Amino acid sequence: MFKKESKTGAVTNKKSGLSDTNALLVITLVIFVLMYTGAITILGGQFTKWQTFFNILNGNAYLIILACGMSIVMICGGIDISLGGLTGLVTVACAVYLDEKGGSILVSVGIAICIGLAFGIVQGFLVAYLDIQPFIVSLAGMFFARGLAHIIRSAPFNVASETFNSLKETRIYISFLGSVNKKGVFVPAYIEIGVIIAICVAALMFMMMKWTRLGRNFYAVGGNRHSALMLGINVKRTKFLSHIICSLLGGLGAYVYFLHIGSGSGSNASGAEMDAIASSIIGGVMLTGGVGNIMGTFFGVLSLATIKSIVSAAGFNDPWWTNITVAIMLCFFLVIQSVVMARKKKAAKK
Repeated sequence: MFKKESKTGAVTNKKSGLSDTNALLVITLVIFVLMYTGAITILGGQFTKWQTFFNILNGNAYLIILACGMSIVMICGGIDISLGGLTGLVTVACAVYLDEKGGSILVSVGIAICIGLAFGIVQGFLVAYLDIQPFIVSLAGMFFARGLAHIIRSAPFNVASETFNSLKETRIYISFLGSVNKKGVFVPAYIEIGVIIAICVAALMFMMMKWTRLGRNFYAVGGNRHSALMLGINVKRTKFLSHIICSLLGGLGAYVYFLHIGSGSGSNASGAEMDAIASSIIGGVMLTGGVGNIMGTFFGVLSLATIKSIVSAAGFNDPWWTNITVAIMLCFFLVIQSVVMARKKKAAKK
């Protein structure tokens, strides 16, 4: 049996042509399809309507963007748990700017991006150039973001700006998909602007990770730092850039979240960083680094959101049941990753 090294550093079986990254992606896709098909078949009801699926996208568009950034950092061998706090800070800062300063939408987007960039520069420098553990650095970032958000405005508040609310309520209707309501009227399905942004971000990150040198460097550094150094890759700069991209996407994802809920609060998106990590793992990104796929992360987010919807539709409305189900799902995917890694080590010995 012959083996070859893929561009991402994963061992590929020449006979099957399936790398670890692609194998995990296929598993995620199959499980998501089976899960959603099962929900339609067994539970029926809302799951038979197109709008239910689009509502999952609408409610998790921001998480798709955050998870893309998280996946890049994890593939590079790091982690960032400040994304939830960053999201809360962005919503407060943008809400205060729009309401109290009467600012413009474009400038508020710029504020979100700049906050993300600032976090990326500081955290990336501490991790890459001072060699501090990314968990500790991003933990400090999370506390800082939450604290600063509450200092800016302690109480949650809705944005009153008419321009912002007009943008928030903008819907993109898909005329050929929809359902008939109780009055017999066909209601077309719709998606929010944030979904378009999330899909574009996921597509761009997928192309970057698959076809650019920077993307290959992320895989190389996460797979084996010492080998990457021998290949002439600037490991510190690569790690730094992974945190920059993650936080920039964090700022953009935070604004998409802000567009979805229309309010500012330091408590917004509480636990979003954990959902982003869970989505990345479900999507096939390994905690050890070097393996993962942005497309898998996209379906990881959908899988996580779908299992939550299934638990709720089944009548288990207590959020603790959702947490238990997500925990079981995560353990299942971690076991799958362990099996894949064991296969990789076995293949390497042959």
